[in-house]
Amino acid sequence: MVTGTKSPPADSSLAMQTPEGIAFVLYPAGIPIRACAWAIDAFIQGVLVFLVFLSLLAMSEVMGIWLALILAFALDWFYHTAFEVFWRGQSPGKRIMGIRVVRGDGSPVDPGASFLRNLLRFADSFMFLYLIAFICMMVSPGFRRFGDWAADTLVVYAARVPGRFVLPAQRQPTMHWLEDVAPAYPSRRLGYREKQAILMFARRYPLLGKARADEIAGTWAAKLQGTDEAGLSSPEAKLSSSAYFLGIARTLGG
Repeated sequence: MVTGTKSPPADSSLAMQTPEGIAFVLYPAGIPIRACAWAIDAFIQGVLVFLVFLSLLAMSEVMGIWLALILAFALDWFYHTAFEVFWRGQSPGKRIMGIRVVRGDGSPVDPGASFLRNLLRFADSFMFLYLIAFICMMVSPGFRRFGDWAADTLVVYAARVPGRFVLPAQRQPTMHWLEDVAPAYPSRRLGYREKQAILMFARRYPLLGKARADEIAGTWAAKLQGTDEAGLSSPEAKLSSSAYFLGIARTLGG
């Protein structure tokens, strides 16, 4: 759901909901700030291409120019994808401007989505006018260009609130906060979907708070602990529901 007036303002917001029913808000970056990020990246790309040509042409007039053209092509096509994958959705320009690329549901962008959205830059920049990108961003919720629609991605603000994470995409995928959690074990073998649900719960734990996390995890934690409403019988009975789920996530994540 998009908040705001009928015609999108320079920046707006999108309300999202996790599979656990937790609502959060993403703030898509508008055209001006994305244009600034693009300009910074274009300048960096230009400098890199110039240095590549300068260094390789000094080596050999024939071999150097062909190698330079190949490297220039790679910089043009894979610059954004490489940075977005390894810098958690941020190219240098996006990092300077405080924005990042995420999936449409707020999760971190993956290599396939990043490659697709950047592969379609040629469509957005047809004849180098960028009119298609401009029109598409003006009329679409979340200011998505054509590549964003195809890859189901968003460019959002990456601002943080001190002491907690604001967006799911800002969390470390390795969940370093689980290092202080004691491992726990379910009373039965878990299926693939159950494992993924527990890991997803652990990734979103910083958004929930202990009370809400216990409420969400309560019913399923009792079943996985081998307990019922009459009483707890497992060795982990003294753990809260969320602590038990986090312990299982620690075990699953090694």
